Amino acid sequence: MSQRNHLGEFEEIVLLTVGILYDDAYGLAITDEIEQRTSRKVTLSSVHKTLMRLEQKGYLHSQMGGASEERGGRKKRLFTITNSGKEALREARQMRNALWQAIPHIVWEGGNI
Repeated sequence: MSQRNHLGEFEEIVLLTVGILYDDAYGLAITDEIEQRTSRKVTLSSVHKTLMRLEQKGYLHSQMGGASEERGGRKKRLFTITNSGKEALREARQMRNALWQAIPHIVWEGGNI
């Protein structure tokens, strides 16, 4: 993985979640999806900060969606993954897979320490 494409663990989770939600990825939906899929409590502000950081890195693009009655007429900022974001995710996955495959079998088969 190149330094330019380095993703932190939470950045990777947020980027993957934007992909999961596809065309309905906005702050609250991303927060709820992360909590449901990881059983991990996250705050909306931490998700927003990460979304902004990923957009600055060029991994996400955002645009304002239409206003809805359920949001009191407010618009949502919708996020999509850019090609650079997809590449960063691919590199992160390859790096993790390589690390998992490099662990000798004895580690898994050995006794408890």
